[in-house]
Amino acid sequence: MTKKACVILPTYNEAENVVDIIPGIFSQADKIKSHDLHVLVVDDDSPDGTQDVVTGLMDKYPNLHMITGKKEGLGEAYKRGMAYASKELSPDLVFEMDADRQHDPALIPLFVDLANHGFSLVIGSRFAPGGATPDFSFHRKLISRVGNWMIRFLGGLPRIHDCTSGFRCIKAEVLEKCEFGFLSTRGYSFQSSLLFELLRNGARVIEVPIVFPDRQFGESKLSMQDQIEFLVNIAKLRFRQSEEFIKFLAVGISGTFVNLGIYILLTRKLGVAATLASPVAIEISVISNFLLNHYWTFTGRTTSTPFYKKLFRFHAVAGMAGLVNYCVFIVLLFIFNVFDILANAIGIGVGALFNYFLNSYWTWRRIEEGEENERQDYSEEATRPRQP
Repeated sequence: MTKKACVILPTYNEAENVVDIIPGIFSQADKIKSHDLHVLVVDDDSPDGTQDVVTGLMDKYPNLHMITGKKEGLGEAYKRGMAYASKELSPDLVFEMDADRQHDPALIPLFVDLANHGFSLVIGSRFAPGGATPDFSFHRKLISRVGNWMIRFLGGLPRIHDCTSGFRCIKAEVLEKCEFGFLSTRGYSFQSSLLFELLRNGARVIEVPIVFPDRQFGESKLSMQDQIEFLVNIAKLRFRQSEEFIKFLAVGISGTFVNLGIYILLTRKLGVAATLASPVAIEISVISNFLLNHYWTFTGRTTSTPFYKKLFRFHAVAGMAGLVNYCVFIVLLFIFNVFDILANAIGIGVGALFNYFLNSYWTWRRIEEGEENERQDYSEEATRPRQP
C-alpha cells in the first residue's frame, strides 16, 4: 500500500484563506511519488463559514477531511487532529501547517523527500540561514528572536534556529512516542513543547529556510495569555529535565556548608583574620562546587571544553550570578519595598537559576553525538538523491 502524508490545518475564521490554501496543497500531490497526500482541517467552530468552504471542496478533493470542536487553543486543535489522523488515516508522515497562506505548499514535496532520506523532523525555519521574515516589524522580529533564544538557553533545547515554527513534517513513529499530556495547549508554546518531546524521543532534525510573509486575510491569534503560557512553558521544559538541576542545587547547598566550615576553621582554630578567611573560604567552596558539578552533576555530558577552561568559566559564571543576586536584591528592596530577608531569598533563587542555566549552556555545553549531521541547516548536499 502507498504510504500517507497528512497535512493538519487548524482553522479559526480562515474562510478567505482555506479556499486557496487547500487547492494549493493538493496541487503538490502529483510531485510526491512515495505518499498519498491527505489534508485534515481541524476547525474550532469558526463563525465565518470556514466549515462551509471546506465542505464545498470535499467533492473535488476526496482526500480532504474535517473535524470540528470548540475553540481551546492551537495545541488542543493539533492534539485532536493528530489523534484523529492516527486512528482514521494511519499516516506515515504528519505535517503541521498554518492555514493563513504564510507557509508555501510548494515546499511539501521537499519535506517529504527529506523524510524519505532519514530525517524524522523537518522544520520550515524562518531564522535559519536563507530564511526571512520580510514583513515583520522590528518589534515582532525582536520578540521572535528573544523567544527562540529563551527556549534554547532557559528551556534547554539544542541549537535549532526556529523552535516555534508552525511548518513541520514529522514521522508518525516518533510522534506516537510523545507524551501529549505534557504539551502546552495554546500558541507557539505548543510548538516549542512539542519540539522538546520530539527531540526527547530521538527525532533526527533538519531545518529548511523559508520566507515567511505577513498574512493577507484574517488576524493574528497571538494574545497576552499565549505570551504568559510561553514563559510558563519555558520553566516546564527546564524542570522536565530536572535531574541535573536538582543535583546542581544540592551541590550549591553543599558549597554553603563548605564555605561556612572553612571560615570557622580559619578564624576560630587557626586565628586567620576574617577579612582574609572569607575570600579563602569562598574560593575553596567555588572549587568544591566545580569539582562536584564536573564529576557528578554533568558527568553524563560529552563536552569539548578543556578542564581548565571549565574551571575559569565556572568562576566567571559564579561572579555574574552573584551580581544578578545582588541586583535583584537591591531592586526589590529599594524600588518595590520588599522585606529585606524575602528580597535576599528571591535574589538567591534568581542567582541560582542564572548560575545553572549559564553553566549548563556554556561551561558544560553538551556536544551531541552526530550533532553536525543531525542538526544541520538545509543545503543542496543534504537533499541530493543518494547514489545506488
